[in-house]
Amino acid sequence: MMNDLTRPPVLFTGALIIIWYLKRHFRRSQDNPHGLPLPPGPQGYPIIGNLFDLPTWKPWLVYNELFKIYGDMVYMNVLGQGFLVLGSSKRTYDLFEKRSSNYSDRAQVPMMDLMGYDYNVGLFPYGPWWRYHRRIFHDFLHPNIVGSHEPTQTAASRTLLRNILRSPEDFLDLIRLSFASTIMRIVYGVDVKDIHDPYIKNVEKAMHGLSDAGTPGNYLVNLLPAMRHIPSWFPGAGWKRMAKSFQAINREVAFTPFERVKERMALGEASTSVAATLIERLSDFEPVKKEEEETVYRNTCALAYFAGADTTVSSVQSFFMAMCLYPDIQKRAQAELDAVLKGRLPEFTDRPVLPYINALVKETLRWQPVTPLAVPHMATNADTYNGFFIPKGTIVFGNTWSILHNPETYKNPEEYNPERFLKDGKLASGVVEPASAAFGFGRRICVGRFLSDSSLFSTIAHVLSVYDIKPGLDGDGKEVKFKPDVTPGIVSYPVPFSCRIIPRSSAAENLIRDSQAAE
Repeated sequence: MMNDLTRPPVLFTGALIIIWYLKRHFRRSQDNPHGLPLPPGPQGYPIIGNLFDLPTWKPWLVYNELFKIYGDMVYMNVLGQGFLVLGSSKRTYDLFEKRSSNYSDRAQVPMMDLMGYDYNVGLFPYGPWWRYHRRIFHDFLHPNIVGSHEPTQTAASRTLLRNILRSPEDFLDLIRLSFASTIMRIVYGVDVKDIHDPYIKNVEKAMHGLSDAGTPGNYLVNLLPAMRHIPSWFPGAGWKRMAKSFQAINREVAFTPFERVKERMALGEASTSVAATLIERLSDFEPVKKEEEETVYRNTCALAYFAGADTTVSSVQSFFMAMCLYPDIQKRAQAELDAVLKGRLPEFTDRPVLPYINALVKETLRWQPVTPLAVPHMATNADTYNGFFIPKGTIVFGNTWSILHNPETYKNPEEYNPERFLKDGKLASGVVEPASAAFGFGRRICVGRFLSDSSLFSTIAHVLSVYDIKPGLDGDGKEVKFKPDVTPGIVSYPVPFSCRIIPRSSAAENLIRDSQAAE
């Protein structure tokens, strides 16, 4: 029997569900006077809709199966909130590109707000505030300026080579260290040398929290925003207490490195960085405007730090996994590097004459996308498309995984095969670029994609020029057999695996040891 302690939260939640549902249902009737059908999808139940159909574990795979039943648009309704998942490049182009003015908004996710992600520009609603942040971000990461960061990226790649030589078993952590140190140097002028550095650990925790909070169905408060007002002491409100613990982590991510740059600038000790450049601009503003500008600059730097320190990590880890599973591809890539480099380490100037390495970069982005179910957009207003009605406020996902694993676009998509991007030894034209889906869609496409692409090239070229990557050994000295697998969440990573990373020769080992002097 329900006791007095349990009854209030159950009744309160039930009342919220009914009110939320009726409100949504009434609004939809007003916006759809011609009675057009909703896009196809699983049949739900009254009031709760598809609550039990909403996948939380690797949802991109579940939706991929639903596309086979309902076509490349699948609609679900959970407690009055609509979810539309798009499974083809045509659908994402039609909505996110052609109708970008209506599909560039972000749904507000109460759990993320409660956890303190209010500095993350990628989650901002579409509007002037977001556009201003985006413009500042673009100033430092557009294609014409990314080249200025190449020395930092090259140094990070060579440091990674030396770190792997010392501790090859720690390669997963060392990859994370490499990208964190790169972005911290570019954005804040800070040298990060240890994987246990708080800057790295805080971002890692914050990214996992974001991935968890942003997965549809994980938290009821995301479907019933009024639940955010439930006090943390309330029975069953452990999620509220957990959110509070993340507030402190996110404050560290957003404020600490930016404030450190300000302090070092005051002492005349700051290195050149994006943050230092932006802080110098603050002196041009009156006090009231200065405070607003500082918030924009701090948020911009924090997002670069947050995203850059973690997301490309997933791609590089997937590359290492692919090299264990596809040794012949590794050999072909090394043969190209050997022919071009002739005993030296790669430079960015070599990129135009390394088509196979460039194809590896593309295939790595395609094979295991970092955000397999891209960060969702939201319909600002009600819309009609292909004879279907899309209600105002519908959360719209582009299923990146399905798009990049479409067998009509990429033959045998489960295989890692860079040659799909080559023809007659050169990069082929007419092949759909993985970047068209891997970095998001429309006006919300990742601004840092050019920096990510160049970092991925530098890392892959450097590692393959001097190392062989092989599967780990079991207790009997035999190579471990494993299948490629990834974690769930908004940002997906390869499931941890073991591998052997061995210098290709004594000359390669000398190159690694001497690489610091060459920087």
